[in-house]
Amino acid sequence: MKNLRSDIERFLQFMGHAGPVSTFKLVKTCFNPRMLPVVLIRMAEFFFERRLGVVAKLFSMTNVAVFGIESSPQVRIGGGLFLPHTVGTVLGAERIGDNVTILQGVTLGTAEPDNGFTVSLRPVIGNNVVIGAGAKVIGRVTIGDHAKVGANAVVLQDVPPYAIAVGVPARIILPTQADKL
Repeated sequence: MKNLRSDIERFLQFMGHAGPVSTFKLVKTCFNPRMLPVVLIRMAEFFFERRLGVVAKLFSMTNVAVFGIESSPQVRIGGGLFLPHTVGTVLGAERIGDNVTILQGVTLGTAEPDNGFTVSLRPVIGNNVVIGAGAKVIGRVTIGDHAKVGANAVVLQDVPPYAIAVGVPARIILPTQADKL
């Protein structure tokens, strides 16, 4: 539940809230339509970790039906996840780092059909990454910390930290030293 608190605090920062967050504000924010998909993801994780797969699946399927976001409870997701829009999003990565922003229509998944959850086929997303609308990150690809993936990019190769991936297939724009500051 520590990650959920981090998710909510980051969401509130985007909404312009500054300062400490009361328990009432945390609970109230859970029912915001922009935050509720993340709450459902966290509930699915919670029950999956406690070997209650059927209950975890119920939360995952609710997310698909109501918000159009598909996320396996097996995906390890760090705190501070921000999903400003969710429709058509598939989170099929091995791991998603802290403070990641994922826009609508993003697919993180395998390059081939995978009926199980084969970790070695799935992307790894670093910390403080932004993935633009419609982007596809396919296969065993690593997106480095602080990297950005442009809208509608198709990423088939690793993206180094602080770099930007744009285009189809994505080409990598490496940062200058000034960009890292």
